[in-house]
Amino acid sequence: MHADTYRHRGLRRTLVEELRRKGIRDERVLAAIGTVPRHLFFETAFQPHAYQDKAFPIGEGQTISQPYTVAYQTELLQVQPGERVLEIGTGSGYQCCVLLELTPHVFSIEYNPVLFERTARRLAALQRPAHLFGGDGSLGLPQHAPFDKILVTAGSPALPRPLLRQLRVGGALVIPVGDEQTQRMVRVVRESEEEFSRQVLEEFRFVPLLGQAGWNK
Repeated sequence: MHADTYRHRGLRRTLVEELRRKGIRDERVLAAIGTVPRHLFFETAFQPHAYQDKAFPIGEGQTISQPYTVAYQTELLQVQPGERVLEIGTGSGYQCCVLLELTPHVFSIEYNPVLFERTARRLAALQRPAHLFGGDGSLGLPQHAPFDKILVTAGSPALPRPLLRQLRVGGALVIPVGDEQTQRMVRVVRESEEEFSRQVLEEFRFVPLLGQAGWNK
């Protein structure tokens, strides 16, 4: 595992200021972005790209999300200390580590077995103790529900019913919903056992959410 140098910390401070200019206001989220060494989620040859505000391929047809997207979704989630958070789509593990800066109770599920194994090793090396699972994230983790917050890091054709059922009353789900080209970010709050409210927000582009309650391919 490579070092986190003074230079890297300076690059993160610059990235945080860029995100602040782009409208991210939650200081806890900005502090998390400023703490997690994003370059350690890149192959060595690509580390110079790590603190640019852009997405980057990580193999297996997946990407590490743009820092603005990570910050935007995390800010919408409004994670409070001690809450139980479920992340759908572990990917590189970067978003998972940002969540771990906000609460120690992070559960994350990855559909792709190659990415799952690689990221499990990376998070162990980084000593970031998330609860990691391989499998169909569109179905959530019913055995560990309910969750205070659920974050989906892939685009879904609709709101996955299994995830809605795993939210506690008062809990929130943040998910991109749309077609395979573009999605709108949606924030859903479980108001009661049967009632959900939703906000439809900005447009993004994510890799597709694969699985029974996503794009079932």
